[in-house]
Amino acid sequence: MSNLGKYSRRGLLAVGGLVGGGLVLGIGGAFLSPDRLSRKGGDSYAGRLSTWITITPDDTITILVPHAEMGQGVHNALAMMAADEMDANWDHVRVAEAPALDDFANGYIVQAVALGRQVPAMLRHAVNVATFTIAQLGVVQITGGSFSVRSTGDIGMRTAGATARRMLLTAAAQKFGVPVETLTVKSGIISDPASGKTLRFGEIATAAASLPIPAEPVLKQRADFTIMGREIPRADIPPKVNGAARYGIDTVWPGMLYASIVASPVFGAKLVSVDAKPATAMAGVVRVVPLENAVAVVADSWWRAQQAVQALSPVFETIPASEVTSATLAKRIADTLAQDGKTDHHQGDGASALGTAVHVIDATYTAPFLAHATMEPPNATAVVANGQVEIWSGVQDPLAARKVAADAAGVSVANVTLHNALLGGGFGRRLPGAFDYVDQAVRIAAVMSPTPIKLIWPREEDIQHDFYRTTAAARFKGGLDAAGAPTVWTSTYVGTGDDDAAHLLYDIPHQAIDHATIDHHVRLGFWRSVDHSFHGFFTESFIDELAHAAGIDPFAFRRDRLTGRARAVLELAANKANWGSKLPEGQGRGIALVKSFGTLVAEIAEVTVATDGTVKINRVVAAVDCGDVVNPNAARAQVEGAIMFGLSAAMWGDITIDKGAVVQSSFPDYRVAQLADTPAIEVHFIDAGGPRGGLGEPGLPPIAPAITNAIYAATGKRIRQLPITKTDLRRA
Repeated sequence: MSNLGKYSRRGLLAVGGLVGGGLVLGIGGAFLSPDRLSRKGGDSYAGRLSTWITITPDDTITILVPHAEMGQGVHNALAMMAADEMDANWDHVRVAEAPALDDFANGYIVQAVALGRQVPAMLRHAVNVATFTIAQLGVVQITGGSFSVRSTGDIGMRTAGATARRMLLTAAAQKFGVPVETLTVKSGIISDPASGKTLRFGEIATAAASLPIPAEPVLKQRADFTIMGREIPRADIPPKVNGAARYGIDTVWPGMLYASIVASPVFGAKLVSVDAKPATAMAGVVRVVPLENAVAVVADSWWRAQQAVQALSPVFETIPASEVTSATLAKRIADTLAQDGKTDHHQGDGASALGTAVHVIDATYTAPFLAHATMEPPNATAVVANGQVEIWSGVQDPLAARKVAADAAGVSVANVTLHNALLGGGFGRRLPGAFDYVDQAVRIAAVMSPTPIKLIWPREEDIQHDFYRTTAAARFKGGLDAAGAPTVWTSTYVGTGDDDAAHLLYDIPHQAIDHATIDHHVRLGFWRSVDHSFHGFFTESFIDELAHAAGIDPFAFRRDRLTGRARAVLELAANKANWGSKLPEGQGRGIALVKSFGTLVAEIAEVTVATDGTVKINRVVAAVDCGDVVNPNAARAQVEGAIMFGLSAAMWGDITIDKGAVVQSSFPDYRVAQLADTPAIEVHFIDAGGPRGGLGEPGLPPIAPAITNAIYAATGKRIRQLPITKTDLRRA
């Protein structure tokens, strides 16, 4: 086990041209050559054009990416953006994840969230420094919210690549003795057309690294892209296929011991006592470790640790939450919906306009708690010795996880080294606030110091002690005029409010959207597409109800209240799905449109509902406007994955509570989609000229309403609660 060399921010700022100019941005996603990560300070910085990009004499271009790779292809995408602006030879590019050091904090995400991507030139330097500092203070090295490409990529990676290109050209011009404007560059080769001389990037990188940083590098126009827009194979796929890829759960060290854990069934209840004898009497068991709200067993194999912890009968305190059930929560939600909420968005005459409507429709929709159920269960390997902590795991914010480890061990963050691995699924479960498994691993390792401890949660712990997508509900009233046009839309929703997730894309003159909350003990976290996951279902289901009540085709009803990009996306989906064509008896077609994370997605689902009520999703057609697409193949995979994730939740996802505890425990009672459940999926991209949007999450929100609207078209039965299996769809 080797400790990662520590580098001060002052050192990173002082070299590689980071003082002043555009590459101060680069600190927020710094690039550092991998060979430097294994050595202490004082080594050569030759060839290092910024803390982001290193070029060695053999022309190898190393790009460190300050985002976690969990199957979304972010490492490839961000490297493509930098390499394209460099005019690099993609075959020479190597990609790695940036280390968990505050010099690699994601200042660009802070900037994108707080200020958007457009910052006046005169303020750019100050904004870059400020947002990077905020990211450091907030331990932000985060991957989530579909922000990586549209923040670090658009604001930082492209600028870093363009800056590196300009530095290389300037160095070459000095060597050739010609004006820089006369040179050309293509695929990592700089040419002087007048003399016929050429230089490879590797030949000139050391000289380029000593040059001042250009303050405002010129970015390419889309027509000039040579790497972005291409279906470049992802470097992480082959090792995942052949088994060479290393996830957090793959960590192995000599002499390592293993831990399994059982936590209090009721969130918030603390451990009172545990008799260790049933476990310590078992073969291979080394120690029983009590924690605040759990008990762990350490053994010489994980299976032995798991069997031993199951043999224990820990006593946890009884708290008021022990009386909570799904039924009591449902009643509290219903009672809250009946009251006035807090204004979220009002326009026109709001609810008072219902009095002038010819036809009023009233409906209530509900959605359950949902677990993440990532394929790789929570795990972390930790060593605590001599005031130092070293930890291996897969997380969506290494800096925040490093802080959790420091707090657990009672040491300074500077004494913690975190090695982030590939994630076997994240979806929000590995974001800040949900690092309980990191905390536990470090606390157990502290007790077992200096032995390395590998903690793996069993699937039952994963399902029953997640940070769940919230349960939510919404009550709607909609008014139609004599021609069937919607004149008023009102809703009160209970759940969390994510920006404008409950707001309408459609032109309805009078709107009153209110928000209410309830308190409960179930711990909540971010879940793929967050609040859009349930608001998409609520809104697109009720807009479908209005369309049918008006006697107007659901596609036409939506289209006539849309303009611009939203209308173009809806029309593309309808065209590709052959909307309006006749389907056989028992089949239906449903449509939904949701804007989330800056991206518009319309989806059309075709389903078959058998007489016994069994639902089969046959086909899903998606139209997506996320702006310019970096890698079309990876982009399609993102949308396909989001569709399947959302389909799984819509059909079967349901976390219920009894006596304060989660009822479900593993895949037999928390079912996820399997290969046989996968429909034919088509994804079509359209770029209507808008800003780049996210892509990891926007494919999810439309799928549930597209399916339930299709079921209505097939059966005449309106589904107002998820999962779909809760509704009896049997036909005589």
